[in-house]
Amino acid sequence: MKIYRLIAASILLAAIIALPAYAQQRPAAQQPQAAAPAASSTAPVPDSKVALIDTDAFADEKAGILRLVSAVKRVETEFTPRKTELQGIQTRIKALQDEVAKVTGAASVIDPKTIQQKKEQAESLQREFDFKAQGAQSDYNKRLQEVVGPIYDDIRKALDAFARQRGITLMLDAAKIGPAIITANAAMDITSAFIAEFNSKNPATASAAAPR
Repeated sequence: MKIYRLIAASILLAAIIALPAYAQQRPAAQQPQAAAPAASSTAPVPDSKVALIDTDAFADEKAGILRLVSAVKRVETEFTPRKTELQGIQTRIKALQDEVAKVTGAASVIDPKTIQQKKEQAESLQREFDFKAQGAQSDYNKRLQEVVGPIYDDIRKALDAFARQRGITLMLDAAKIGPAIITANAAMDITSAFIAEFNSKNPATASAAAPR
């Protein structure tokens, strides 16, 4: 079961330069006049500062956001009993399949009905496993969203504040656009700095959704 990453980043870089030129035609009987010089644009060009952040690093158990890592572990603990149950069903299925494989063959002295019963038992257990596994995965995803959703909201707010304080006008998620980055100055990566600041202000014991 993986952490679904919930932060998305996009980039749109466009440059439009318009240099309109106007020419006024006069009747043939009049002398042509020189065109007035075009007014130069005085619109200010805003300063820009781009930074990179790797959101995949947020879930790193050792160097990530401690509050997030703690919350995910808590959810995984809640689902440990269901995971153990599914592993037990898998073990039983494997045992039945191995028994059928051993006794199947021309030299087998086992009653064909017995072999068929074991096959049916394995198929029944497989259906049970599929049903329970699907339910467990759905419940896990829902519970994970309940627990980590508010944390990611806090992370987004913290990222906005972090960027404003440092004059960052565009922040890109390296986890999403990694292959598109050909080269970048190491100083552009603010991942470690942001995680350290967030952890200092948001300890792992901060309030979160209580276990069911």
